[in-house]
Amino acid sequence: MNIKIHDAAAIEKMRVAGRLAAEVLEMIAEHVKAGVTTLELDNIMLDHIENKQHAISACLGYHGYPKATCISVNEVVCHGIPGIQKLRNGDIVNIDVTVIKDGYYGDTSKMFMVGEPSLRCRQLCKCARESLYKALKIVKPGASFSDIGDVIQPIADKAGFTVVRDYCGHGIGTEFHTDPCVVHYRNNSYRSLIMQPGMIFTIEPMINAGTWKCKVNKKNGWTVTTADKQPSAQYEHTVIVTEDGCEITTRRAEETEIEPVFHNL
Repeated sequence: MNIKIHDAAAIEKMRVAGRLAAEVLEMIAEHVKAGVTTLELDNIMLDHIENKQHAISACLGYHGYPKATCISVNEVVCHGIPGIQKLRNGDIVNIDVTVIKDGYYGDTSKMFMVGEPSLRCRQLCKCARESLYKALKIVKPGASFSDIGDVIQPIADKAGFTVVRDYCGHGIGTEFHTDPCVVHYRNNSYRSLIMQPGMIFTIEPMINAGTWKCKVNKKNGWTVTTADKQPSAQYEHTVIVTEDGCEITTRRAEETEIEPVFHNL
């Protein structure tokens, strides 16, 4: 496995790309409401990326993906393609945005709630957010990549939920997806893979209300749903390993629960 160690100049550009990706999610929040279509949301975000940020959507055209963002509603785990579907009261919605600026990528996602989702759905979203935040806090030089799954899975288990196994986090920089593969459930596959300063990757646990098993839409080849049609939730951040902890490049202003930089001595 070839994990890139980024220098100071690259890290600064990753900070810029990450801030732009976070800004898209901050901007779109007021538009996520009942009656809007996911395509309308996608168009608003693409316009912001191209005309306000003077950046590029990494998703648009990626291996043939047709839209600028991924918008995954209720039982859609990831890679939901924006379309004519209108959001309804009670929906939970993941919006996943990746922005390219000056050749560097910023990748992030969060859950939005439309109206008043069920208690179970609210608990699911809370679990997904908490599992990401707890995992971020253990990122530091010398930590094992398997430590991430060791932190996340017990949180999901305690809440009565499951962790998706078919999709993982990833390295990122001047490419969208690189080594390492960041696994979110307990595993020993990456126990010997140790974090070092300058590594940059995403952590993006997908938490399901029912089974962890998923299926891919055969017609479009992209949209992933839970096998039992129960809801799914996900939060994602891009993180840099620093000399004594980590830095979150995609932290949003609303996220007062976490610091932009963790010092884990």
